Amino acid sequence: MDDTPTCKTRTPFLIVMVPVAPSNVAARDTIRKTWGNEKMVLGQLVETIFILGLPGGADAEQQQEKLKQENEQHHDLIQSNFQDSYRNLTIKTMVMLEWLAMHCTMVSYVIKVDSDMLLHVPNLVKLLLDPSTAKQNYMTGLVWWHSPVLRNPFNKFYMPRYVIAEPEYPPYPLGMAYVMSLDLPGKILSVSPQIKPIYIEDAYLGMCLKRLDISPTDPPEKTMFIVDPQHPLSSCSLSKVIAVTTTDIPQMMSYWARSREPGAKC
Repeated sequence: MDDTPTCKTRTPFLIVMVPVAPSNVAARDTIRKTWGNEKMVLGQLVETIFILGLPGGADAEQQQEKLKQENEQHHDLIQSNFQDSYRNLTIKTMVMLEWLAMHCTMVSYVIKVDSDMLLHVPNLVKLLLDPSTAKQNYMTGLVWWHSPVLRNPFNKFYMPRYVIAEPEYPPYPLGMAYVMSLDLPGKILSVSPQIKPIYIEDAYLGMCLKRLDISPTDPPEKTMFIVDPQHPLSSCSLSKVIAVTTTDIPQMMSYWARSREPGAKC
């Protein structure tokens, strides 16, 4: 499934890619009503696309039919032929990069952002328009510089030594939200066959970047990308953020509405 006009009949400045479970219609509809509906920002065209795999479970056929109907209405779903699950996140990410490399080489930037995030699109576009922001070999987000490879087999992120011998992962931005220039998808795909695949998708991208001899970039302010903050966020914090995790849909909608209020925040 892929009939979105993005990159085919029009070329945005920024693409927002949202990996989402096939069944999570509520998240998609909320994003379409909030930050995913911000199309022209600071004079730049922004387009939001959802990327998903195949539904599973006993009602997979019914789910697939609903997805077709949803896409006929919105034309913003890209679906690829893999089982949509947490363990397949790296596959989902590579599908995203392949689609971008195939269709969107004229686009300037992409942000991959999880469906439970508030995205402050104006703050992101402002950062990307800044003359000091690199136009190539650029990747930013909440960068982890010395993330240990976890050896406890009971840990969710366990990684045996025969897969990765090093004690630390190369630096990578957390997968909740990361930005890259559009030259990177093709470059990452060119080296990915040389990298042993792991299911921790953000760490895997860091391994690909290391092979390319490219380092991620810290954002100008650490407060631009926030994971698991102390809620509720102040208006001052919301005015500075680019992406922040939210606990539920009502909170995301509330934060988005507050972030759009005019006037001084700090």
